[in-house]
Amino acid sequence: MPKHGKRYLDSLKEINRQNLYEPAQALELVKNLAKAKFDETIEVAVKLGVDPRHADQQIRGAVVLPHGTGKTRSVLVFAKGEKAKEAEAAGADFVGAEDMVEKIQGGWFGFDVAIATPDMMGIVGKIGRLLGPKGLMPNPKTGTVTFDIERAVKEVKAGKIEYRVDKTSIIHVPIGKASFDLDKLVENFKTIIEVLIKAKPASAKGQYIKSVVVSSTMGPGVKINPLKVLS
Repeated sequence: MPKHGKRYLDSLKEINRQNLYEPAQALELVKNLAKAKFDETIEVAVKLGVDPRHADQQIRGAVVLPHGTGKTRSVLVFAKGEKAKEAEAAGADFVGAEDMVEKIQGGWFGFDVAIATPDMMGIVGKIGRLLGPKGLMPNPKTGTVTFDIERAVKEVKAGKIEYRVDKTSIIHVPIGKASFDLDKLVENFKTIIEVLIKAKPASAKGQYIKSVVVSSTMGPGVKINPLKVLS
């Protein structure tokens, strides 16, 4: 069993572990208990009633949070010619083609999101085994393989996040910082929940949203009533 520090244990005393909170109550509690010396990230973990072993139940996608995540992410775009110029004008941090592939093969991963035009996927595929395990491989499902480079870059910069169900049927995503106003955290929370509800596969049976927990980087999790989430 992992050992926790005094701050964590003190925060734990403020939470009724038997209670299922309403979303706004839980987020306010998590926000107030985030007492680290840095601006902690607020995250949500949603347990879904799906079996990710089935292809049609592998929930995955991307969404632009209305208030962003509070983190500026660096963007690498694989493109050439006019699309490379478009990427630079849109605010991409790194733009290139074969030169970027070579750089990554040399061990460089100084970016948070990779975007590519469809015609670049042939060369990007050469480093798929390097990008894939780090969650950096461009993918049409998340809007990171597209000819609309300007939009893709601006969405990432505006707070677009990717979500993907893991092998335990849980989706983990950041929804902001502890310094955010409560109403902004609530709006971001509602946005990701609405997206997950819309993504429910027809083959999923029984209760779809089984549990929801919000937490800060250094704080304990606070359970939210799944029925309140659905309403």
